Amino acid sequence: MEKREQLEQYLQEIQLWEKDQKDLWFWEKLGRIPFKILDKMTPAFIQNKIALLVDELGNYIQSGGKYLINEQAILQKIRNHSSTQHILTIADIGQIPLEDMIALSDKLQNERVKFATVQGASTGFGGIFTLAIDIPVILGTALKTLQEIAMIHGYDPNDKMERVFIVKCLQFTSADIVGKEAILQELSTMNSSKKASDNMISQLQGLQEVFYTYRDQLGWKKLFQMIPIAGMVFGAYANKGMIQDVAETGMMLYRKRRIYEKLNELEH
Repeated sequence: MEKREQLEQYLQEIQLWEKDQKDLWFWEKLGRIPFKILDKMTPAFIQNKIALLVDELGNYIQSGGKYLINEQAILQKIRNHSSTQHILTIADIGQIPLEDMIALSDKLQNERVKFATVQGASTGFGGIFTLAIDIPVILGTALKTLQEIAMIHGYDPNDKMERVFIVKCLQFTSADIVGKEAILQELSTMNSSKKASDNMISQLQGLQEVFYTYRDQLGWKKLFQMIPIAGMVFGAYANKGMIQDVAETGMMLYRKRRIYEKLNELEH
């Protein structure tokens, strides 16, 4: 069990990260191109593919669908790389040292970023013809990465509320400053009461609002990927950046939850 000083130090690091999220890089500011402009520049079938992701996220929240991960395989991976051996269920993972959670998360992030980079480059090679393949794959990679990060911190992605939390993490990565602050506020109250949980689910019912910022950012980045050959560079860069951001967000926000739970355990 970690000492309070250690946990509070980890918490300070997360709070600094949250503060940094309020400063958007120029590259990301450029990404706030109104979707109406993208409508004129992006072929209809690409627009339709992106629009389908709204339904995909809806299905994921309701049932997990095709995006659910192999729980036993992840449990075995955690057992292999943790200093705690008696891990039989996801709940048991919550008791492993935070240091193990950080090491496992970092390893996962590196693996998924490498995969996304290769994926983006390979689909970018064919330009517009292979772009339609890349869009659902990158969403699947993002969701599976966040689910695995949830498990690494002892949270069960089979639970509907965890899937809501995961989609909120996804939204956070592409939200503007105001959006990021609002999401952090929502997530901080998520586990405090049933009413807060119900409110969050009702906010996600249609998912259109949740998805606007993600759609816009995805749309303009994929626009550059439509150029054959040159799309390799854009595809590799865009996918690498997206999965890096998604993994980092999941790691920080799940770590924050686990730290608060560990601090509560120290008090009782």
